[in-house]
Amino acid sequence: MPQDPAERRVVVTGPPRRVRRTSGYYRPRTEIEEQTTLGHTYVRSLMRSQLRAALLVFTVLVLLVGPLPLVFATTSDAGLKWAVLGFGVYPPLVLLARWYVRRAERNEKDFVRLVEDR
Repeated sequence: MPQDPAERRVVVTGPPRRVRRTSGYYRPRTEIEEQTTLGHTYVRSLMRSQLRAALLVFTVLVLLVGPLPLVFATTSDAGLKWAVLGFGVYPPLVLLARWYVRRAERNEKDFVRLVEDR
């Protein structure tokens, strides 16, 4: 059916409508709340980074505290034992604990920044 050349297409314009667009992009928070595969991957990445920090701290702790019975068995001087405990074990433990807490908080801040899309 041929169109009449006198008929033209008319473009109707108006004010833009406020339509919620679904662009196919979901925020990571939505992915996590809906428990999708991608949301599961986000949470697993946080858990993996926290586990990595914990295993590193545990390894250092074992290397620091593990040889103590051997040191105490070979040494009979009580003053040396107290010095090893007081200056060789406790300050590194405090530093290790501070490092772990800061690392865990940084992992969580990075995760929140990712989820909140900032």
